[in-house]
Amino acid sequence: MPEKPNWHTSTYTTQDSCVEVADNDPDVVMVRDTKARGHGVICAQPSNWKAFVSYVKRQ
Repeated sequence: MPEKPNWHTSTYTTQDSCVEVADNDPDVVMVRDTKARGHGVICAQPSNWKAFVSYVKRQ
């Protein structure tokens, strides 16, 4: 795992009320709430994250 995750939000985010994603590690994608950054992260395999994002975009 990289020493420091590269957190970023969607370019569609206009305020600090979204999720942040760190996808700079080839083995894991991390997701956290921008309003509660210290409350932990959700980790997913990159293939599962890609499938989730594809599903959300179709909705």
